[in-house]
Amino acid sequence: QVELVESGGGLVQTGGSLRLSCAASGRTFSRYAMGWFRQAPGKEREFVAGISWSAGSTVYADSAKGRFTISRENAKSTIYLQMNSLKPEDTAVYHCAASQTIVAGDDLWDPHMYDYWGQGTQVTVSS
Repeated sequence: QVELVESGGGLVQTGGSLRLSCAASGRTFSRYAMGWFRQAPGKEREFVAGISWSAGSTVYADSAKGRFTISRENAKSTIYLQMNSLKPEDTAVYHCAASQTIVAGDDLWDPHMYDYWGQGTQVTVSS
């Protein structure tokens, strides 16, 4: 069992930055692929970014490329999402997720491949 707790959300103006964190419990964190997903009111959950267990592979949604960076610190059982140049359309609840089964970077985008999910942290970008 893995428990995931997100933090770092908040209210920011257009063009601003936030860094989200996701702290995981469990001894085998380093073996989990991790991802960030978001869900805005009235919209489907969407993939934002993913990172393999070794950090050798990272994948980004087109909306995140060039603005967001995912990273992990296995010694702290934590992943991060650095978000720059934020836009109002980035407003959503951001969830981190962990996968025991993802091996290839190609699967990082698929929410069905993730086994554990956090409760989420709200990000609001004002115009």
